[in-house]
Amino acid sequence: MKRIALFASGSGSNAEKIATYLADNASVDISLILSNNPKAGVIERARRLHIPVLLFDRATFYDTNRITQLLINQKIDLLVLAGFMWLMPAELVRAFPNQIVNIHPALLPKFGGKGMYGHFVHEAVVAAQETESGITIHYVNEHYDEGLIIFQAHCPVLPTDTPDDVALKVQALEHTHYPRVIAEILAEATPKP
Repeated sequence: MKRIALFASGSGSNAEKIATYLADNASVDISLILSNNPKAGVIERARRLHIPVLLFDRATFYDTNRITQLLINQKIDLLVLAGFMWLMPAELVRAFPNQIVNIHPALLPKFGGKGMYGHFVHEAVVAAQETESGITIHYVNEHYDEGLIIFQAHCPVLPTDTPDDVALKVQALEHTHYPRVIAEILAEATPKP
């Protein structure tokens, strides 16, 4: 069985879509949802889905190896960032090489890097008068949004679109593609009989 840990800081809509998509897959277990935000909506979603939640603070995440050790001890196969805003510590990245996946709400390498998340990305896309945006699913390395790209999906940006309009289009792509791509990554990582 493949064990997944989800990291989320916000409402948790992507985390819920992934959990729902994989719910009937007997070879996958979403073992844990981790969050740095005690007020995050993902906590209530996790309770409804009967997935354990671990809350942690900045000092625990960056100044100790407790999170890394917990994930190793729980034999987690894949870490999935679903709206998690902090840079992953180097030690955690080294402990899980090519086993940490993130989704970014733009077409990397454009509109990536520190501070480029959520609404800030969509505002930048509109301000730059881009004609398209989309999502990028990528492996995580020690730098924001620089890991190997796994998948991208595009959506048009019309001259009349507001950042909120772009956000809705991008979120639809996230909910459609992220769960499927996670399932494909897990299937590829499973040894064939």
